[in-house]
Amino acid sequence: MTRRVAIFISGGGSNMVSLVESMTGDHPARPCLVISNLPDAGGLAKASAMGVPTAVVDHRPFKGDRAAFEAELAQVVDAARPDILCLAGFMRVLTGGFVGRYQGRMLNIHPSLLPKYRGLHTHARALEAGDAEHGCTVHEVTPELDDGPILGQARVPVLADDTPETLAARVLVEEHRLYPAVLRRFAAGDRTPILLP
Repeated sequence: MTRRVAIFISGGGSNMVSLVESMTGDHPARPCLVISNLPDAGGLAKASAMGVPTAVVDHRPFKGDRAAFEAELAQVVDAARPDILCLAGFMRVLTGGFVGRYQGRMLNIHPSLLPKYRGLHTHARALEAGDAEHGCTVHEVTPELDDGPILGQARVPVLADDTPETLAARVLVEEHRLYPAVLRRFAAGDRTPILLP
């Protein structure tokens, strides 16, 4: 049975593109929706160009009423009937109520080697700490921010002349390798973590 995947974005959607491009051939999943909280997110046009249905639930009119925003979001998501939800640069913190509704089938990619550096500015924080390596993590989403069972990690060395920008660019290359690999395994029912060199 082919699994249906909804992908959440807030920006250009480069991880979304890598996920959609991977779901071909004998892949056990197919994209059914790309949804954004911002109508001008660049990834929406990319998804449309790849033939994936898109939707927008703009968080701004809800003015801090997170429950109302998430109720609308859930309605749009549920109409697409996804089996798996992938957060791919979705810049809204979701409440425990929303996460609980989809617990066990929602994935996120985070630009650090969790449990290090939950939250924002991960590349600068890795440099400030003098870390020898950095990377990215795909994990199941739980109500705790950037927590949940780890499904995969990829590592990059930190170079002597790295800036947050150069480090972020190298980590992003690995994100585009890691997320599709984890999704393929997860869609096949295998939660064994993937560790990319």
